[in-house]
Amino acid sequence: MSLRFEGLTGAAISPVIDGLAQLRIAVFRDWPYLYDGDLAYERSYLQAYRNNPRAIVVAAFDGPRLVGASTGLPLQDADAEFAQAFANSAYAPGQIFYCAESVLLAEYRGQGAGHHFFDLREGHARSLGYRQSAFCSVMRAPDHPARPDGYRPLDAFWRARGYAPLDGVVAQFHWRDTGDAKDSTKPLQFWMREL
Repeated sequence: MSLRFEGLTGAAISPVIDGLAQLRIAVFRDWPYLYDGDLAYERSYLQAYRNNPRAIVVAAFDGPRLVGASTGLPLQDADAEFAQAFANSAYAPGQIFYCAESVLLAEYRGQGAGHHFFDLREGHARSLGYRQSAFCSVMRAPDHPARPDGYRPLDAFWRARGYAPLDGVVAQFHWRDTGDAKDSTKPLQFWMREL
């Protein structure tokens, strides 16, 4: 399968908002996020990227079909919970570009899309003068009942890209897990690399 990647900013993000909202709901429903998403919320959330001139959406297309995407924006422009994670660290949030999410349909995985997602977001961050790139991943108990057999975390891929976990830099964010009646708070570990 041949994928085409486009780095989108500003108004160019508008045509992919609905598709990206649906992708986020579908992909994040799986382990380890277990996110019980809502389309109206997703559309509203993604408008922040469309309205931020420093944000980027890297879209992956199979022909005309959106099959994956990743997003990024300055950490200071992201939800306050993410910048708050750095409050007691030696890192300056104003120097960090936040690689927010990457979502890709399962049948397209293992073909290098993850590298394209990071390459384009990191290049965008450098063009804006950022010195560091960071993202966070949800922390789940190793014995969580929803953990699938044979699950392989992406730690090795992230380390190969030059990222490392930041000791004590953990965001607290809330969402409703599938099957739950209400939202609950989850810890998300930050990883970072120098650009």
